[in-house]
Amino acid sequence: MITFNEAQDIICREFEELDFTDTPSELYKPINYILSIGGKRIRPVLTLMACNLFSDDYSKVIKPAVALEVFHNFTLLHDDIMDNANTRRNHPTVHKIWNNNVAILSGDAMCIKAYSFVAQCEPSKLSEIFNIFNRTAIEVCEGQQYDMNFETQENVSIDEYIRMIKLKTAVLIAACLEIGALIGGASREESELLYHYGLNIGLAFQLQDDLLDVYADEVFLGKETGKDIISNKKTFLLIKAIEIASGKDLEELKKWILKKEFDPVEKIRSVRSIYDKLDIKTIVNAKLLEYFSKAEELFQQLKADDKRKTELRKFSDLIKERIF
Repeated sequence: MITFNEAQDIICREFEELDFTDTPSELYKPINYILSIGGKRIRPVLTLMACNLFSDDYSKVIKPAVALEVFHNFTLLHDDIMDNANTRRNHPTVHKIWNNNVAILSGDAMCIKAYSFVAQCEPSKLSEIFNIFNRTAIEVCEGQQYDMNFETQENVSIDEYIRMIKLKTAVLIAACLEIGALIGGASREESELLYHYGLNIGLAFQLQDDLLDVYADEVFLGKETGKDIISNKKTFLLIKAIEIASGKDLEELKKWILKKEFDPVEKIRSVRSIYDKLDIKTIVNAKLLEYFSKAEELFQQLKADDKRKTELRKFSDLIKERIF
């Protein structure tokens, strides 16, 4: 059995040794760059831990775990272009260092490399794992398209928003757990329990990101804060605020949404003030705790060894630490 921290070390070493030195260098340097600035490597660690729930031979899941992390980072390259983001993990984004065309092409190459890592899965599992990977990849694209649709869609419901973040964020976390479990020898029932556990954790994770964009310190978050407010991004916070606001608060909120020219600092301060008055932070925290509770309920149903489950549960504890 490996601990959560040991799994993180294993994955970190794997990525330290990963070096795309092919030519043309202009294609591969951005890939090395985005992978070198790290993050917590949560997705491949989850894949490894899910495998280790059912098997001591976690080496067989390393390449699929790498594939999932490379795929995730590929989506970030393209997302940052779409969002015109300046920073990622406290570093300049790829398209800011190079340009949009380079970021698009390097992202495409990363996606292809991800599939090459998936193909290194043990042959007896390859077809099943490949199908899950494909399903998840297209769902992530669907989620991103819904997110872009919301930019021009006047009214977005909470249910529509939850569907979007489920596809854009939660399914990849869920797939990491499902793939790891299946490679480790879990039954279909057990792998599905882990998948739905991951969905609920992923939904909570994204709601936290919504909250952090409004209230977190930029150094803590690793990227600019307040961008969701500036761009009128339809997050849970904004949708809920529009739903429950009335009178002058609703008028003020709509004024900032419709205003074409504004001081970004003033807009962030004013909208945040409305959120505070409506106690939006408490509402969001209550919602994400619902997802954590559902995740724990599913997790309890797993028939795996309790010690191994305790190590995997550290993941949800790590995510909960971001609540404030």
